[in-house]
Amino acid sequence: MLLKRLTEAMGPSGFEDEIRRLIYEEVRPYADRVYTDPLGSLIVETGESKPGPRVMLSAHMDEVSLMIVHIEENGLLKFRPIGGVDPRILVSKPVSVGKQKIAGVIGAKAIHLQTQSEREKPIGLDQMYIDIGARSKEEAEKAVSPGDTAVFMTEYQEIGERRAKGKSFDNRVGCGVLIETIRKTFDIPVIYAFTVQEEIGLRGAGPVAYRVNPDMALILEGTVCFDVIDAPEHGTGTVMGKGPAISVIDSSTIANRKMLEHLVQTAESAKIPCQYRRVSGGGNDAGRVHLARNGILTGAVSVPTRYIHAPSQMISLDDYENTIRLVEAFLRSVEKGGLQV
Repeated sequence: MLLKRLTEAMGPSGFEDEIRRLIYEEVRPYADRVYTDPLGSLIVETGESKPGPRVMLSAHMDEVSLMIVHIEENGLLKFRPIGGVDPRILVSKPVSVGKQKIAGVIGAKAIHLQTQSEREKPIGLDQMYIDIGARSKEEAEKAVSPGDTAVFMTEYQEIGERRAKGKSFDNRVGCGVLIETIRKTFDIPVIYAFTVQEEIGLRGAGPVAYRVNPDMALILEGTVCFDVIDAPEHGTGTVMGKGPAISVIDSSTIANRKMLEHLVQTAESAKIPCQYRRVSGGGNDAGRVHLARNGILTGAVSVPTRYIHAPSQMISLDDYENTIRLVEAFLRSVEKGGLQV
């Protein structure tokens, strides 16, 4: 299954090689031209000879992860986060380290050995390590080096009623939406951009947008879903199962009103359930794309994701499939001249 392959692949920010190769194999049969830019983003061009506005669909490939920074004499690995990782959820989580995918476990002092004051506050990153079962520094160095990365070792699984759990739904759901969309044919030029290093500052999207120079862009993303027990209504952000979330404002973008209204109207016309992303925190590649060159008409649509940036995340498969439907409906509307730059 596509989502299983995408989520289980490694792709830390700045180390997107494995996920990029996987995506390349999926999109190559449908591309007029496919290439990477100097930062490593994958760009897929289709319909370049067709008339009409150039539309860029964009999703980042990278995931939050960890980097090995030191190997202790006893073979334990010290690490630092790549992207927004919450230290409070790390202890005891299994990880895969380096290109050899060495299995490891994030460890810390057992609660039995902690002082009362230590038990009263979260364990900090400096108190954690990754244990790969090595008995010495020399043994660990045979498999791992400082600068290697580690990702959470979480298998994709469908659970409950139309739910799925896995790692890196942020933003392999967006990548999945683009791959499913490229399999369809449109009568306008559509460029699919799989960008790098979003999790460490939206770094890949700006150069891609400058290079592609689209007339309009739509960013696909996994976004915060806090719809669980005791969640205040104003802080819920999105609700799982109520459809793709259309961004209004976040830390890097205020939505273009024309694009926002067109996305909502498109969803309503196609009878696709949708919702607004109702929190202003966080951000996505739209923050860089809409500022490229003279400014680009840009919107963002996200799949609500519970426990985002955690080792195990959860989505609704209905939300995912409705996002695919909304993207196709959006492109069909542009084909018919329904959105003018």
